[in-house]
Amino acid sequence: MEKSALVNAAGADFILMGTNKTMLKSKKPVIAVCAVRTGCGKSQVSRKLFEILREKGHRVACIRHPMPYDKDLTIQIIQRFAEYNDLDKYNCTIVGGTIFSGVDYVKILREAEKEADIIIWDGGNNDFPFIRPDLWITITDPHRAGHELSYYPGELNARTADIIIINKVNTAKKEDIETVRNNIKKINSDAQVIEGISTIIAENKEIINGKKVLVIEDGPTVTHGGMRYGAGKIAAEMWGAKEIIDPRRFAVGSIVDSFNKYTHLSNVLPALGYGNKQIEELEQTINSSDCDIVVSGTPIDITRVLKTDKPIVRVRYGVGEETSKELEKIVDSFIRKNLS
Repeated sequence: MEKSALVNAAGADFILMGTNKTMLKSKKPVIAVCAVRTGCGKSQVSRKLFEILREKGHRVACIRHPMPYDKDLTIQIIQRFAEYNDLDKYNCTIVGGTIFSGVDYVKILREAEKEADIIIWDGGNNDFPFIRPDLWITITDPHRAGHELSYYPGELNARTADIIIINKVNTAKKEDIETVRNNIKKINSDAQVIEGISTIIAENKEIINGKKVLVIEDGPTVTHGGMRYGAGKIAAEMWGAKEIIDPRRFAVGSIVDSFNKYTHLSNVLPALGYGNKQIEELEQTINSSDCDIVVSGTPIDITRVLKTDKPIVRVRYGVGEETSKELEKIVDSFIRKNLS
């Protein structure tokens, strides 16, 4: 909101539209999954909700916050992702059931309603939903305790949520978890608060032990999300990496610019892939790095979009068993209220 201060100090006016002006009304029940910052763990919660609902026999569509990086928005009016080829069809970036996205959300919503009994809104970064939810879930991150009160519009998500998940409690400090819990009580005492466990799974994790490792993390999480690390670094340390290298001296092109902009980063490489040129620069940075193996904490398999001769350990993260049980209770209650 620094820009707000600059605009108002100059004597000018501007408008921030709220939820009543911006949310579309769906004909189908909607669950919104949002967050107070990017990288809190929305996608793993959305995936689990999708899975639970499908197992209970419901048709589910997920509507994703738009990420229209292609210059030609006319091909992105409605995007429907049901298989890998659709990622190429719509020229997606590497930050990547059936998912709808695009730029015309009235059309997108109407198409999703044709296929689904229930719609999940999967928020982008820390924005609030474009579709009015019947159940609003907001994810917080104790690794960035206090951010639930200090970022817009993430604070709106915390203030408006029906359910707030304090995620990653299995890797966060107890005092940071309590800070988030106390802050939630101050701004949304009516919200149901549950603790979320984020499990980390690594393929071929045994090869990490004793190795010199390059860690690649989800780009948005460690750039504008402000995190110094992600699941990749946690996995590298958990499974005994001898050394986690500093990739900055191997960076080229726009990857250098990113490190100059996000000065809090040192021992992780952000997976930036906004266009073919940047993917090539990321690939060159990886291939030039002095390491034995690569540990990749990106949401997608990076080998689908770039080539390297270095062994890659892919790290995935999901919802822990106890959190899954909590989400199933939430789903059962939601179904009783909205589909009975």
